Amino acid sequence: MAGVARYRDLGNRLEELKARSGHSYSGIGRKIHLSKSAVHRYCTGLSAPKEFGVVERIALTCGASRDEIVALHRLWLRATAPAGEVAEGAVPETAPVPSEAEPRHAPAEPARFPRRRRRWLVPGIVTAMAGFLAFLLVSSTAGSGPAEDAQAQRIGGPAWKLPPAPVPSTFFGVTINSATGRMPSFHVGAVRFWDGGTRWSEVQRLRGEFDWATLDRLVTGAEEADLPSLFVFGGTPRWASPNGPAGPYPEGTPAPPVDLADWELFVSSVVNRYRGRIDAYELWVLANDRRFFAGTVETLVDMTRRAAAIIRSRDPGATVVCPGMGQLWTPEGVSFLRRFADLNGYDQCDVASVKLFQKSASDPPESMLELTATIDRVMHEAGVHPRLWNTGTTYSIATQAPLDEVTARNHAVRFFLVGLYARKVNLERMYFYNWGGTRVPIVLQPVGGTPTAAALAVEVLQRWLHRAQSRSCGQGTPSGLPENVWRCEFTVIEPERTYDAAVVWADRGAATLTASAGTRRLHRLDGTEEPVQPGDPIAVSEEPVLVVSDPAGR
Repeated sequence: MAGVARYRDLGNRLEELKARSGHSYSGIGRKIHLSKSAVHRYCTGLSAPKEFGVVERIALTCGASRDEIVALHRLWLRATAPAGEVAEGAVPETAPVPSEAEPRHAPAEPARFPRRRRRWLVPGIVTAMAGFLAFLLVSSTAGSGPAEDAQAQRIGGPAWKLPPAPVPSTFFGVTINSATGRMPSFHVGAVRFWDGGTRWSEVQRLRGEFDWATLDRLVTGAEEADLPSLFVFGGTPRWASPNGPAGPYPEGTPAPPVDLADWELFVSSVVNRYRGRIDAYELWVLANDRRFFAGTVETLVDMTRRAAAIIRSRDPGATVVCPGMGQLWTPEGVSFLRRFADLNGYDQCDVASVKLFQKSASDPPESMLELTATIDRVMHEAGVHPRLWNTGTTYSIATQAPLDEVTARNHAVRFFLVGLYARKVNLERMYFYNWGGTRVPIVLQPVGGTPTAAALAVEVLQRWLHRAQSRSCGQGTPSGLPENVWRCEFTVIEPERTYDAAVVWADRGAATLTASAGTRRLHRLDGTEEPVQPGDPIAVSEEPVLVVSDPAGR
């Protein structure tokens, strides 16, 4: 523990800055191109980086002041002093800062003086270095330790840039939480059926007996609204697994059926009845959550294989969506996802279903991108890169506090913008959870009620992007933006003209941008717009805005 003790003061100071900033270890790591584990080690005093530049980048990301940086430098010197010298040559708590007239040079690797001479050098080094910490940010020495501690390459540009591609209307989906058959009265592009009376245990309460009334209403309602539908399997009837554990739904169990022939019969019955009417099938609702599926991964892969074969033989035009994978903030959830991929589960499907959500509904929606990075890494390691649909959220969402109207509106719109930002990892569709219900932090529209401000704002975003083709997204300083600002760029193709546009927003707080050449108009979610000229300041907040550029001045 002696090694830990020498790093403790430095770690405590970094941890205080982290807590004050509200950033996570992984969030800090992404911003400064350092691994989550390295940031954790430094902030908890388990080790210290070989270069002070790493400490400084962590501190600046957390909003440290100049005085705090200077204090951190003293702690870093103390933590990294050669063994045996921390007490004997202790660094003073207050070291003089050189005047502006004094020369500033990045320190070189110290010569290997005998121990007795090195002791008196430590305070002198502090005095010479404390005033020019910026130079340390780019300094490097031979043998600087593990690669994760070294300064990463500085790469400028958007997070991704791809050939322009249309934003399909189906991208804007919602999960229908109603058994009435009614559909949203504001514009959406696709619907998903779950928590509205369509579970297996509700449709087939007794062996050999089916009640199609609710599903008939929902399918007919979607057809009349011209909305493609996604049916979700889940909720094994008690008669099919008598000894299965209890789950969230009283009439069923999360256990798989004892005899998979019962599963095949139910899948066949659904597909035969709705052939050509239901557009896609999600083969289990939340497969890596024991509350919803209590079987093994091997059983799930077998169920997936059997169901996919039935759907393809009976309704070849339907899309087969692999079982939904949530709980991806947990090691257990990620492990289940990895095992399903390793067992070639995704070879059976057209699309992978994932559940993207913030840890808390009040967290910025952009935090969901951490999950997309995890999913992409797991898929890459398994050698598969399926299309992705975000089909839900976490079971605990019903227990989370409602958001205020402004935050709810902004978060609902940014939920879909995060999906656009994740185009690079094959994310094609977002289903917001949910439509019709009111026990969720963001309500879009109660059944029989009017759309909320959040729902109407999502409709505005769809109008903005109706004829848009996405071409790039970026965030922060690599994209030439303030650290808290995000931007997705589009080419808009209308019958009589083509022009550029960008949706811009902040994940936290506010910032100011300068309108670039060709900028003409600014559109807001309330439907208002205002003219903008190149060079004008553009205020950016947590409410996304559309910035339109038209070099021709039209």
